[in-house]
Amino acid sequence: MGSGISLQIAVVTVSDTRTEATDESGAVLVQCIKDAGHQLRSKSIVKDDIYQLRELISKHIADPNVHAILLTGGTGFTERDNTHAAISPLLDIDIDGFGELFRQVSYAEIGSSTIQSRAFAGFANGTIVFCLPGSPGACHTGWDKLIAEQLDSNHKPCNFTDKLKLG
Repeated sequence: MGSGISLQIAVVTVSDTRTEATDESGAVLVQCIKDAGHQLRSKSIVKDDIYQLRELISKHIADPNVHAILLTGGTGFTERDNTHAAISPLLDIDIDGFGELFRQVSYAEIGSSTIQSRAFAGFANGTIVFCLPGSPGACHTGWDKLIAEQLDSNHKPCNFTDKLKLG
């Protein structure tokens, strides 16, 4: 599937334990981006710390060459799951339907366990931010069922590319 406009996308894995060698979820997203014809702008692993996460994502949001940010991890309910608390205040607009639809399509794959996902998305400074759970399966689901089409400028009747700062 062609993506129309090639976007610059940053991938961020939120984890206290993963390394580049063990970051399967980040690797899934990187491969999805490349397969869709987009460009990987950067790939990072950041500790699940509210302030370190905000700092990194704020830099991406401020960068005119980053069109989208895909985060994986930190969306659960433990005290070390800080993605929602860190990223939500940075968003100008919440995309409520993303989390709702992610949990709906995920339900078909993992049943009621999807209720433990706090996947969410939004816009900040003309950049779209998608926050996914930290499993490779969740990253495949999020990309294949939702994100790929919404980052494809050819997808009809609508997609998010016309709302991005494409410079």
